[in-house]
Amino acid sequence: MARPREFDEQDVIAKATHLFWCRGYNATSVRDLGAELRLKQSSLYRTFNDKHTLFLRTLDHYRATESTQAEEQLSAPGPSLEVLREWLIWMVSHEAGRGCFVVNTATELGATDPDVRQRTEAAFEVTQKTLASLLRRGIREGDLPSTCDVDAAVESLFTTVLGLRVRERAGHDPQRLATAVDFTIKMLAASTT
Repeated sequence: MARPREFDEQDVIAKATHLFWCRGYNATSVRDLGAELRLKQSSLYRTFNDKHTLFLRTLDHYRATESTQAEEQLSAPGPSLEVLREWLIWMVSHEAGRGCFVVNTATELGATDPDVRQRTEAAFEVTQKTLASLLRRGIREGDLPSTCDVDAAVESLFTTVLGLRVRERAGHDPQRLATAVDFTIKMLAASTT
């Protein structure tokens, strides 16, 4: 008869998410995971099969929690450019040098791991759709003119988001990132008038 688990699987996934987020996939060993999660390697393997499977679960966990928070912020009421600015400022100031787990993972493994690529691309698609929805709302509500090229604006904004996330991870000064955010908002406002 199998012994019952002595740990909460979701708690383990949340803690593993934090470790992978801070260190990355390749720099996190199974030994590191065991020490951080206070689990024997046999328990990790029995529950998750291998490090890669656990990593994929952590990406799914992050997308279900952090990515949802971003969607909620971009759906907040108010003028679209203000909502966008507040989200961009929040995005580069609340993680204190960790960056975005999805962006970090995409730069580390996205081109070489099909399972990771599928998850990172799905997360990126959600962000792009949410940005497009915000801009379309801005057009409907008169914050942005009807001539706004939403597809082009989303491509530019998404590229800016990825760049901001990388710079935040690299420890760049939040004030400089805020300057970049303000310039992006001004350019978006100017290009749509």
